[in-house]
Amino acid sequence: MARQRLRAGAVIGIIYSALAFSFGSEILFAQSLFFEGKTVRIVVGYPAGTTHDTWARLAGQYMKRYVAGNPDFIIQSMTGAGSMVAANYVYGVAKPDGLTLGTFNAALYFEQLIGRKEVQFDWLRMSWIGSSTPATRLFYIRADSPYATIDGLRRASDPPKCGTTGRGTTGYILPKLFEESLGLKLAIVTGYPGGGEVDLAIEKGEIQCNSTSLSVYFGREPFDSWRKKNFVRVLIQTGPSRDRRLPDVPTIYELMDQYKTPEASRRLTTVFLDAGRFGSWPIVAPPGVPAERVKVLRDAFVKAASDPALIAEANKKQLEVEPIRGDDLTVLAKEVMAQPPEVVARLKELLGQ
Repeated sequence: MARQRLRAGAVIGIIYSALAFSFGSEILFAQSLFFEGKTVRIVVGYPAGTTHDTWARLAGQYMKRYVAGNPDFIIQSMTGAGSMVAANYVYGVAKPDGLTLGTFNAALYFEQLIGRKEVQFDWLRMSWIGSSTPATRLFYIRADSPYATIDGLRRASDPPKCGTTGRGTTGYILPKLFEESLGLKLAIVTGYPGGGEVDLAIEKGEIQCNSTSLSVYFGREPFDSWRKKNFVRVLIQTGPSRDRRLPDVPTIYELMDQYKTPEASRRLTTVFLDAGRFGSWPIVAPPGVPAERVKVLRDAFVKAASDPALIAEANKKQLEVEPIRGDDLTVLAKEVMAQPPEVVARLKELLGQ
């Protein structure tokens, strides 16, 4: 009798496994039918030639290989308001069918936290597909500036100008953070279309300083040329430890220790720097995309970002690849949006809301 029960249980288990396999195969087949012959569009919030654009093209090229149905991937630039135009479009205009993705500034959630009226997205409801390379930020200034040291910037009588595309960008937020946590004196000029225009303004002397990611600084011109000519000086890096390529540049944590930054400002710094945990180039889909399609896209992203051919091509473009999974980004989004009222109030003060 016991053997009969065991045999019956085994048979039932086999039936359940077969049904589960069949059901899973049907879902996979259905998604293959959906994406087959389709085109997936990646909307980029920055101009062509930026690292967001370069990464989107690279990711799309390789994701195509891993999405059942082998759809085409195309890239569309949609600039404006520090990439908020693209975020608003992907969230509220694009159809939630899995055929429109977007990549934009990972720090835009600050604008939602402080209630900026231009925000038409909900960070928590984004369908997070994946990202790459946790972002360490660098702050640099023209080497010929009279305030090209931390102590000089703390004493500046005529604050140097830092340029950025818009208020919600890290190029705007980081100078504000450095004022708060380190006592630097900086002026911020907004309205540049993209990073290339900011770079040109620095070369012309219209502005003197900016912040960018470590991957950008070591990943494209004009930074390669600037480093060779010692045209700019990197003063701060935001990673937990010094990058091996910048052994003489202190981290913000070292500087906060040096200048005895108050605990409240340290907590605010942590909130700001959490943006780097979203990676340099997050890719999202609109809310409401069927879960099966989100899974297909997430799996394709992880496989693409782990593909040795993509990594080799990224290395040639001087892009560092460290995949961040979409489900991890979903958890992180919940974490960063759960800020206490006093932190949100301080953010509003700092960002001019």
